[in-house]
Amino acid sequence: MPLPRPSPAISGLVPYSVPRHPAPLDLLLDGIGGLPSPPDIFSRLADADPDTLVRAYPDARALTARLAAELGVSVDRVIVTAGGDDALDRACRAYLTPGRSIVLPVPTFEMIPRYARWAGAEVREVPWPGGDWPIEAVLAAVTPDTAVVAVVSPNNPTGQVATAAMLRRLSAALPDVLLMVDLAYVEFADEDLTPVVAELPNAVAFRTLSKAWGLAGLRVGYAMGPAEAIAALRVAGNPYSVSGPSLHLAASRLDQDQAASAAFIAQVRADRDALTEAMRGLGLDAQRSQANFVFARSPRSAWLRDGLAGLGIGVRGWPGHPALGDAVRINVPGEAAATTRLHAGLRAVLAPEALLFDVDGVLVDVSGSYREAIRQTAAAYGVTVTGEEIAAAKARGNANNDWVLTRALLAAHGVDVPLAEVTEQFERLYQGHGGTPGLKLTERPRFTRAELERLRARLPLALVTGRPRRDAMELLEREGWMDLFSTAVCMGETAAKPDPAPVHAALTRLGVRAAWMIGDTVDDARAARAAGVVPLGMVAPGEDPARTGPLLLAAGAARLVATAADLEALLP
Repeated sequence: MPLPRPSPAISGLVPYSVPRHPAPLDLLLDGIGGLPSPPDIFSRLADADPDTLVRAYPDARALTARLAAELGVSVDRVIVTAGGDDALDRACRAYLTPGRSIVLPVPTFEMIPRYARWAGAEVREVPWPGGDWPIEAVLAAVTPDTAVVAVVSPNNPTGQVATAAMLRRLSAALPDVLLMVDLAYVEFADEDLTPVVAELPNAVAFRTLSKAWGLAGLRVGYAMGPAEAIAALRVAGNPYSVSGPSLHLAASRLDQDQAASAAFIAQVRADRDALTEAMRGLGLDAQRSQANFVFARSPRSAWLRDGLAGLGIGVRGWPGHPALGDAVRINVPGEAAATTRLHAGLRAVLAPEALLFDVDGVLVDVSGSYREAIRQTAAAYGVTVTGEEIAAAKARGNANNDWVLTRALLAAHGVDVPLAEVTEQFERLYQGHGGTPGLKLTERPRFTRAELERLRARLPLALVTGRPRRDAMELLEREGWMDLFSTAVCMGETAAKPDPAPVHAALTRLGVRAAWMIGDTVDDARAARAAGVVPLGMVAPGEDPARTGPLLLAAGAARLVATAADLEALLP
């Protein structure tokens, strides 16, 4: 028997997730992170009774009482929940039904309309692209069936805010409507609206320990409002929703880390303004934010997200979103080294000062030269090496030297040959000998001179190659490109890729700090990103794009380019 159809309330929806580039990310600024955790945070569980924390159902009364005291309200006006999300969901379950509506300025936290629709309510959206909270439009959108008005301040994702005067006006104008005031980021704002909400008879404040306290993984939030509303929230959700260890660590965080939280908030506020100005200086329409992130719009936002991912930095984008496709949101790290890295990454992505090129597979097609020399060298020792084997070896990395790679492939087939002997055989084939033309003469350019001239007119060009200098210079001479490249870093002049040394050397010789590098191997991508240079991937001729493309992206390539036009389209 087939299963029944899922509820219409979830029809067409997909699970909430943050879309991420496939590149490895180690600086995550897309999830609205908070105060860093102290190294000893789990040791704070050591003095607790395991039965109380683990075996028994959790008891949130102590944390509830503490929060109520800090807010200056009675205990029956506070509920501790599994993050602020849980409290918002409870409010929608408690006050929204089929036949009722919620009025919601957008864009905003995307789970709120989901919670409302799950409850069967109609969602009436009011545009709020930025600036003042749209109180007149909200009031105009309210009808007799409106049960809830959502106020998210500071707003996620824009960082814009409502004011105390607006809340008071809303409350007076809509006495029979619940004001759902989401204050998840209020610690970073100029004005804390929590005391204002506490005064209003029809408003509930939703708070969290995820941001300013850095406890997102523990899922601890709370709501404060009229006792009648909080009682409804208790009924509308699961009992024991916050785990015992989470409650214990949350109390510990509030007891021991007040100074750390205050310092973090102050640092974020200072860094936020500097980040806003830096983004504006790079051509982004960055709004002044009162949250711990900066929101901006630009036709280059999608490229910014991908380019930063190539440097290991994750920022929030909305690929394909009808209203946010041109937007980006960047969390403020609140830590010096990460902030410096972010600013350098922004410059590298949006204001490159040079283009660095690998040679083999990028500037020229070497499927009939270097790749063929590998195969023929192996054949000279009775070993058949396929193109698949070569591609797989390149994909594994540390394969920048084709002489060493050929010897490794022979060894994989059980044939041990000294490197010097392999190199001599390889070079005879590549360079030519005894009147036999060298395989190097089969190489064909992948860029025309006119294309390289256009690129050169915009930025200096350089080579970062595993070729010996003699071969690199001969190629430039043969193709008539000698005047187009300002410098070349070649085999033996530094450590080999994936070490970043050759990329650093190219930057130094050019006298620049920000650049992009186009390569066809994982070694190229890894070397570039380790040097703070944006990696771009190019699938070499003869390789399967469906196989090699994802490998390059997973190694760190920000985007794949196939032609000079692709590259030009990305340039500022």
